Amino acid sequence: MPKIDVYGIDGKKVKEIELNESIFGIEPNEAVVHSVLVNYLANQRQGTQSTKTRSEVSGGGKKPWRQKETGRARQGSIRASQWVKGGIALGPKPRSYKYTVNRKEKQLAIKSALSSKVLEKELVVVDSLEMKEIKTKEMAKILNNLKVEGKTLMLLPEKNENVQKSARNIEGVKTTLVNTINIYDLLKYKNLVITLDTVKKLEEVYA
Repeated sequence: MPKIDVYGIDGKKVKEIELNESIFGIEPNEAVVHSVLVNYLANQRQGTQSTKTRSEVSGGGKKPWRQKETGRARQGSIRASQWVKGGIALGPKPRSYKYTVNRKEKQLAIKSALSSKVLEKELVVVDSLEMKEIKTKEMAKILNNLKVEGKTLMLLPEKNENVQKSARNIEGVKTTLVNTINIYDLLKYKNLVITLDTVKKLEEVYA
């Protein structure tokens, strides 16, 4: 089972714990991670782009000139796509890009991402992240104590307004909950900061 150090918010080591191997110690499956990531991005697309066809643009249905003997190309309507202000041929219409992937695939992708964080030493475990008040400066100090640099995702076991609001104005830092975690955030943010309670919650959900 993988072992990892646990730190206090002052940056000092408190103890060492063993992580659940089925969550933090598996061999990352890159193919499944890619598949779930593509699914997540597709599901975020709004699909609201739209163009007008020749039946929706303004203009009469009358033939602009007679068929023959004018010296010009034959035309049936000024709504046709080759005319200025004509309709768009084969243009996009509102549609849904959503599709589903197997729940076990999603879980495997999350486990693969978490295991990668352990392998690459990008996982930081804190004994607790309790804050008495909303203070961005205090949160920045905590991250500095933990020697966390670059984009950082803070994974909380449940909603904590003081922590979430203290972190939201720090550039490159995002907070999320165990029940709303997604593969995109795990891959986007280099560092992952979790608490002991988060570890227990992850084991409850994914073990």
